[in-house]
Amino acid sequence: MQRGTFQLMKSVNKSLVLNKIRTSEPISRAQIAKETNLTPPTVSNIVKELIHEGMVRESTLGESQGGRKPTLLLINHDAFYIAGVDAGPYTIDCILADLSGKMIARTTSEPMAADVTREQFLSLLKKGIRSVLQSVSDPRKVVGIGVAMHGVVDVEGGMSLVAPNLNLQAIPIKDELEAEFGVVVKVENDARAMALGEAWFGDHGAKSSMLAVNLGRGVGAGLVVDGKLYHGAMDIAGEVGHMTIDLNGEQCECGSRGCLQTFATGDAIARRAKAVLKDAANSSDKTDSLGQRSELTGEQVYQLAANGHTQLAEVLRETGTIIGIGLTNLIHAINPELIVLGGGVTKAKDFILPAIRRVIESRGLTTEAKQTPVVVSKLGDDATLLGAVSLLLVELFDPR
Repeated sequence: MQRGTFQLMKSVNKSLVLNKIRTSEPISRAQIAKETNLTPPTVSNIVKELIHEGMVRESTLGESQGGRKPTLLLINHDAFYIAGVDAGPYTIDCILADLSGKMIARTTSEPMAADVTREQFLSLLKKGIRSVLQSVSDPRKVVGIGVAMHGVVDVEGGMSLVAPNLNLQAIPIKDELEAEFGVVVKVENDARAMALGEAWFGDHGAKSSMLAVNLGRGVGAGLVVDGKLYHGAMDIAGEVGHMTIDLNGEQCECGSRGCLQTFATGDAIARRAKAVLKDAANSSDKTDSLGQRSELTGEQVYQLAANGHTQLAEVLRETGTIIGIGLTNLIHAINPELIVLGGGVTKAKDFILPAIRRVIESRGLTTEAKQTPVVVSKLGDDATLLGAVSLLLVELFDPR
């Protein structure tokens, strides 16, 4: 689908009708008019256009309210497709999904070299997208491409301003991809994209506000308010990994000390675990081979804790306590209705989640703050990819 066609599909009333069908299907024209305050002729005309465009289809007849049985409407989910990209620090993952988020195709790129150039990165990005687009027989059915990019992103311009793990700056993702594929491209920070994916596909119900926090190689977050991502004044909203937890703590990659990120990532957990094991070995004059292993990972810390290693279990519980302090600060600052945790660190949820909840319950300012629900994502590693897809879906379906 060409960019001009996409823009025509985005009118406010069209989006209003589309979103009503999406959230209430199957639904009649009369019910849409009643619930959107649009006139019946307006709804009929819009539905006619949407059927012609292939976005909506008619279904079986509904129950009569005294006259003819109404024809019910459904979203035609496989009418169009969206490419979603998770441009992480080490790999580029791509999917092709229909309008319901169902994955049609998927590819994972080869790991990126540590010294990858801007041109090489863009080449890998295009290669991955081309791979998933091959599964579509008619290229006109592709609505657009959503890219979830790690680091700082200029959302309006679609540019990666700073990709710290790649040591790259000023990558013109939107311009390059729109020139290459001729469709609309949306670029977003990966943690914020994950939040949008949770809002659309996480099965959390209708929430006026939701904070999603990604705990993995880094720590980032996204805030969704009334279905829209909050970006802040300079597109850095959600950089919660650089919230100060300990003024005298370990130096973070950002240059400051004691950031949440220095406690809550997989690497940070592994470092603290090794220090604990080394101290324990020194105090008992025994050698613990685990403490000497430079390759000890956060994943291994969790596996060992799950198998009964009490000291490592305590490291994970302490991690949960520290995360809980950070989340309590966020609850007091933005007061979200729900907090969703994602990322590799949440695999240790049996250790960290109870500790997080205890801290919030003990430190929350009000009864309601203490009871702020904190859950772990059901989408797992797919949350960011589905979030990238959602960048286009929100443009089509949400008129706000």
